[in-house]
Amino acid sequence: MMSSVIKRVAVCAGTALLVVSCAKQNKQPFYNTGVVYCSESNPVTFNPQLDTSSTTSDATSHQLYDRLLDFDPDSGRIVPSLASSWLVSEDGLTYAFQLRRDVAFHTTDFFTPTRNFNANDVIFSIDRWRLESHPFHNVSSGSYPYFESLGLADNIADVTRVNGYRVEITLKRRDSSFLANLATDFAVILSEEYAAQLFEQGNPSQIDRLPVGTGPYRFDSFRKDSYIKYLHHEDYWRALGGDAADESLEDEPLEDESLGDEPLEDESLEENRDAILASDRALSTEENVANGEDLNQATNEKAPSASVKQLIFDITPRSSLRLAKLMTGECDATAFPAQTELEVIRNREDLTLAEKPGLNIGFWAFNTQRPPFDNPNVRRALAFAIDKNTLLEAVYFDSASRAKSLLPAASWAYQNDADDTAYNPVLARSLLAEAGIEPGFSMTIWAMPVERAYNPNAIKMAELIQRYLREVGVEANIVTYDWKTFRRHLQEGLHDSVLIGWSADNGDPDNFYRPLLSCGAIPSGTNRAMWCNEDYDRLINEALKTEDLDKRRAIYHQVNRLMYERLPLVPIAHAYRYQAYRNEVKGMTINPFGGVRFGGVEKVL
Repeated sequence: MMSSVIKRVAVCAGTALLVVSCAKQNKQPFYNTGVVYCSESNPVTFNPQLDTSSTTSDATSHQLYDRLLDFDPDSGRIVPSLASSWLVSEDGLTYAFQLRRDVAFHTTDFFTPTRNFNANDVIFSIDRWRLESHPFHNVSSGSYPYFESLGLADNIADVTRVNGYRVEITLKRRDSSFLANLATDFAVILSEEYAAQLFEQGNPSQIDRLPVGTGPYRFDSFRKDSYIKYLHHEDYWRALGGDAADESLEDEPLEDESLGDEPLEDESLEENRDAILASDRALSTEENVANGEDLNQATNEKAPSASVKQLIFDITPRSSLRLAKLMTGECDATAFPAQTELEVIRNREDLTLAEKPGLNIGFWAFNTQRPPFDNPNVRRALAFAIDKNTLLEAVYFDSASRAKSLLPAASWAYQNDADDTAYNPVLARSLLAEAGIEPGFSMTIWAMPVERAYNPNAIKMAELIQRYLREVGVEANIVTYDWKTFRRHLQEGLHDSVLIGWSADNGDPDNFYRPLLSCGAIPSGTNRAMWCNEDYDRLINEALKTEDLDKRRAIYHQVNRLMYERLPLVPIAHAYRYQAYRNEVKGMTINPFGGVRFGGVEKVL
């Protein structure tokens, strides 16, 4: 089998080589100064607030934008980004953020900023997704699936501007995952000035199509199904020595700094000095990052190399063609190498294959709002009808571990002795008979049309499950569409079951449990089982009310037991993440908490 794969790759590579050798002769200056990434699909939008797909995150989150906070990709700790420091009140309800100065927005053909990043941009970016009354809330889709799946907007009482470089966020209820959510790919900071300009021009949706951020690259052009072109952000703050944090929040002066021509607040800061100082005194002096380590540390995000003038996303849906382009040098790095291609990459001296255990879960979800899948016994019967070990061997090729619950072993809340289903077709037939399901019952299995680390070949997995179900008297029809249509129909609830998964955006267990199965995640489309259980929601909400990890772990173990009893989905695998790139590419690492990062990547020829 492997030899046939190598032959297919060799044929593709040979064909591509003829094209690429000519292309390189004509584009040699670009190949010396640019990085080309072979991506698998078009982004849905250029604003990751509006979409949770990894395709959109890869193309936008860390190339165009920054966030208040970031994750250290090695330790998983929360580190400063646009917020250089922060404090949390003793009751866990007030978060005060000191903002970084001298951070420039992108200057493009369609926007020239007149000021640097400040508090107004933070308030605009958060209020856009949290307030239905905000003038930009309903722009584009008007849907913010990640934040909606967490119910985050409902828990924010207020976002206030203390001065030009200080913002306070007040919560209604304690949320031990709040800082982690602000560090995800979706919590990007937009330009309030750019938004105001577009609003005046009557073209607000341009903010999501022609993006402006503070990230290491700026938008140049996009041709659907072909490429995205980014240019080096010459004034990127990390490249200008901005990695060193600003003065601590406690030393921040209360007087408003000059913001160019921006008017000051109507109410005098002097009149509010006593209230602000009282707020300061109520804030804990413990700095809440890295388990008490100094907040004023450099972040682990990197500035783009001065030698990299442009970044190209070469949109190439076929995995074999992406590999061919990588082998011939038309692409410097590639997304989602197929499991069958890994050995080919390992055996080439000019390529590097990086791998890391993934914070992800691949699963088979049942639409619990469609009979008979609203019956837990039917779901249990289908779960016992399949052999998960065979699925892992046939689809993942020893690059994944068997999943017992939503959480992978890398999570601090992982439960090694969690209950798990086993292959038992006799029990499956018995449960189906008890539920009144006659032999010949027909259902659909929806299979993703794209490759993901958590499920590299959903079509093949669906075919295997189809055979298992036939053995217990169930006829399964496999359904797939193009990726955009597939996701739209899933949100409409047209599926009986679906093979899909989730890659964590942060290391907090809530990032698995809440988006995937909470009642609030159904409208946002991340709850593919469309399952709503009051006990489940009560438990995951209880887990966020304490900072005690042992107490939270015990609660999540209760959640695992409830999931096993009700089985809205079947956990299948936690997969390794792979990144393939040419040896001349330096500084490329796997980001376990979200999209690919090209800040700090360079090409050494």
